Amino acid sequence: MNVELRRLETGDLDEVEEIERESYPTPWSRSMFDAELRKPSSLALGAFTERDRLVGYAFVSRYVDAWHVMNVAVADTYRRRGIAVALLERLFDVTATDPRRGYTLEVRVSNTGAIALYEKLGFEARGVRRGYYTDNREDALIMWREPTPSEQAS
Repeated sequence: MNVELRRLETGDLDEVEEIERESYPTPWSRSMFDAELRKPSSLALGAFTERDRLVGYAFVSRYVDAWHVMNVAVADTYRRRGIAVALLERLFDVTATDPRRGYTLEVRVSNTGAIALYEKLGFEARGVRRGYYTDNREDALIMWREPTPSEQAS
């Protein structure tokens, strides 16, 4: 699918909230997204159609030794078209010059589709956070991705 990837702005939050509500049982609040947009250590990317409709996003925050993938979602009717992959690969490109970076995230242990996607992108399971999700106390798989040699050379 041909989409334009660009940084999200506060004016995009209505569409972000819509995608978030259809994607997660315990969606982030608007104030959480707004706070991430305002943090200098965060990066928020959106995928937009040719009609400027937001169809996916990724929010990441930089910590001491890693970029933490905080939230990735794609609108239901646009899933399985490579949008999440494109967003995460752009993240890897944008952060390629960061010498302290690796990438980490948590994902529901039951979300096999997301786990397969992350593994395809080089993430590996490194542990479990017991009872991490507040809606049902489901465990989260902790995944980590080291920079690839070609990214380190960037």
